[in-house]
Amino acid sequence: MEHVLDCIRSIVRFPSEDGYDIYILHSDLQEQDQSDAAAQVEDGDTRLHFRFVEPSVFASFPESERYPRLIYYRIFAASLLPPEMDRILYLDGDTLVINPLDELYNMDFEGNYFLACTHVRKFLTKVNQYRLGMEEVSTYINSGVLLMNLKELREKQDFEEIASFVEKRGRYLTLPDQDIITALYGNKTGILDTMKYNLSDRMISVYNTEPGHKRINLEWVRENAVVIHYYGKQKPWKKPYLGMLDVFYRELKEEEPGKICGAVQNEPEA
Repeated sequence: MEHVLDCIRSIVRFPSEDGYDIYILHSDLQEQDQSDAAAQVEDGDTRLHFRFVEPSVFASFPESERYPRLIYYRIFAASLLPPEMDRILYLDGDTLVINPLDELYNMDFEGNYFLACTHVRKFLTKVNQYRLGMEEVSTYINSGVLLMNLKELREKQDFEEIASFVEKRGRYLTLPDQDIITALYGNKTGILDTMKYNLSDRMISVYNTEPGHKRINLEWVRENAVVIHYYGKQKPWKKPYLGMLDVFYRELKEEEPGKICGAVQNEPEA
């Protein structure tokens, strides 16, 4: 829970007119856990909403120590969240926000179910197409940052289709939630700028080694990036950390609690 709260603190540093309603889907948080979390981040502009999910619903879905069943909750967010909500921004617990989310949160879906980034090159896109049994080529997405069109998903999402896909392709799923979203909704997912909305040190290294790119440095990140994603095994709270982006985690940890908790934006995390 510590890193989820760090993510929330990073979000609410940036004022938003309507305040922040933050939804946490869970299956095992006790009332004391919820009260402790709320005491650390809630104020007049930041509100936490805990919503229990019955884990047995996902009993047939593959899971592992690294990928527990809770990773599937984001796929079903439209049915798990209040019906009056028409959009939400999902963020993984290992993300930090370093600039305002307004532009991202208010983007036009243009009919898509999701807006997301990709960390995969074209060759692996073909590999994933074969592995997931996809008829059409779709960009393989990273599910750590997802702007969700809840209204469209409620109207169009077919739960039996998801269950059938998992039953047929379950043994081939390596990153299960990402595999499912890409395979079933890839052609209804708009692709965002990875360097801005899902940035990692790995992506910086790839970008800086490609010919014709102006080299990205820490100053560029501070001015242009919005969401930092510490995905994979390399985390800033573990040593050693290779790269420059751990500085944002260290800076957040050094901020005074009073400065962290006084700000505002709508439903930034599922």
